[in-house]
Amino acid sequence: MAKLLEKALTGAIKERKHTLGTKQVVSSMKNSKLVVISQSVSTETAKKIEESAQNDSIPLLHFNDTSVTLGKLCGLQFRVSAISLNSLSNTNVQAILKEYETK
Repeated sequence: MAKLLEKALTGAIKERKHTLGTKQVVSSMKNSKLVVISQSVSTETAKKIEESAQNDSIPLLHFNDTSVTLGKLCGLQFRVSAISLNSLSNTNVQAILKEYETK
């Protein structure tokens, strides 16, 4: 697993600087710094999130695993299909994206 992503996710959960769920992520896209969606998201919903992220120029990360794994990575005991992080710096976002691309 990507260590920077895990650290950013758990930090955002602790600080309550995140939005969980596909519908909530789409509606609060303007406040986001990075959006992460799992493979469990339906194609239609993923397209909605992608379009919304693209319109607001927000980086989108396709997590290559299930929502159960994403939930565990966040340190939560339930599935997380989509999460947006609201308190990351631009350097952290770029580092996470770069780390994830190398996998």
